Amino acid sequence: MNNRYSRILLLGLLSVLVFPRTLWADDLTHGFVDSDGVKIHYVTQGEGPLVVMLHGFPDFWYTWRKQIPAIAQNYQVVAIDLRGYNKSDQPEGVEQYAMPKLMGDVKATIEHFDQQQAVVVGHDWGGAIAWSFAMQYPQMTERLVILNLPHLHGLQRELANNPAQRKASAYARRFQQPDAAADLNALGLTVWIRDAAVRKRYVEAFERSSFESMLNYYKANFPREPYRVPEAAPPKVKCPVLMIHGLKDTALLPGALNDTWKWLENELTLVTLPQAGHFVQQDAADKVTRTMTNWLQQSSP
Repeated sequence: MNNRYSRILLLGLLSVLVFPRTLWADDLTHGFVDSDGVKIHYVTQGEGPLVVMLHGFPDFWYTWRKQIPAIAQNYQVVAIDLRGYNKSDQPEGVEQYAMPKLMGDVKATIEHFDQQQAVVVGHDWGGAIAWSFAMQYPQMTERLVILNLPHLHGLQRELANNPAQRKASAYARRFQQPDAAADLNALGLTVWIRDAAVRKRYVEAFERSSFESMLNYYKANFPREPYRVPEAAPPKVKCPVLMIHGLKDTALLPGALNDTWKWLENELTLVTLPQAGHFVQQDAADKVTRTMTNWLQQSSP
């Protein structure tokens, strides 16, 4: 074996060890958290400080498959199925999906693992829950990682003042209609997934999910018309924050990112990825993984 081939082989092996690209079911432990009588399914890997990962719509824990192995080298990663999704319970009623209930699921997860705080990671609705949790439970939020979900005050401001954001959010207004769930199906919710094998897993997960529950997130929490800029300032986030935003997101426009620092009392790291869309953790998986792992290492208390 010549030296050049040996170097190529070694580099390939190191890349697999440092940033594993495939997450096998045998690598994970599955379990359930009891959140005031609602069972929340999770997968976990690794040991160390706790990282809780929250997906968005339409998704499930598998969205983090590229990030979990790398982060689990230094942390215990817990990725949950939000209530209503995949193997978590699907309580009936819009009120079961109000933000206090969703934050309660995160709190119950941290307590389930006998921890006082965690790094909370969220995408889309998971990001909304993560922002809200950090404001409501600052003592339980060590650090915050947000993917493609502007601060809620920034989004409300854009809905009130930016016609382009109002147009981009037309889907959310449709989802707030009483009969909107009748228009959803498992296959249709996977149109954004290009890999056939991955799409198959998503279809199976969505067939186990409740479409009514998915839309209850919008009915319970998304602003309704007429949109107004909030008068009261929100509680400031006290922990360091990493935001990663794919600029090709057609639903959550980047204008809402402006002034995020006004609502924080700590460091903000903002990374924008011009070629990534809404599902940035999949569109730019390796970049997101490297950014998250490097930031977690550098910002460690």
